[in-house]
Amino acid sequence: MKIRIIIADDHGVIRAGLRALLNTENDMQVVAEAADGRDALRLAEQCKPDIVLMDLSMPGIGGIDATRRLKETLPAIRVFILTVHEDEGLLREAIRAGAAGYVVKRAAEAELMNAIRAVYRGDMYIHPAITRALIKDLSPQPATNGQETETLTERENDVLRLLARGYTNKQIGESLGISTRTVEGHRSNLMGKLDLHSRVELVEYAEQHGLLETGKPTTS
Repeated sequence: MKIRIIIADDHGVIRAGLRALLNTENDMQVVAEAADGRDALRLAEQCKPDIVLMDLSMPGIGGIDATRRLKETLPAIRVFILTVHEDEGLLREAIRAGAAGYVVKRAAEAELMNAIRAVYRGDMYIHPAITRALIKDLSPQPATNGQETETLTERENDVLRLLARGYTNKQIGESLGISTRTVEGHRSNLMGKLDLHSRVELVEYAEQHGLLETGKPTTS
């Protein structure tokens, strides 16, 4: 038995692309297309699909409101949000409205297919990037300045100071008496611990926490 899907999106090109993509899967079938939320509700009533693939930004009745109304009248239908918005606030609204899936349009084709199948089985699926943002938002906030740097080891602080001063990995290794590979490891750990993604962000962090003016590197 195929998963019967309605695509609700106000862009015809998007609908056509999704229809072609989904219909190539042996276990999926697009049974209707809607250009707005009102059409999505009408077609869902007529076709009784398994899943409505719902865009958020549509004219008239938007995706969140359409999801809420659909779940009130046809609770057995699973709503899957497919959107460009990588916003945990919209994710929360969509879940509260009754959505069972939330994936951004930049997702790989394989991820989209797996997500649809998961929602069809009765699971909930949320795009990993949005999940990380949501978990970060719900996590306890880091301590302020002086306490925040306590999560770093003394050696990591040394590496951070020198990186912020413009030293290369090789120069840092020579200054601290450690290998370049070890410096690279410390740099990777720093970015992971502080959720930073570039040298510029590391420099900004060091400046904000006064690491450029304090402390001298310790040699091993």
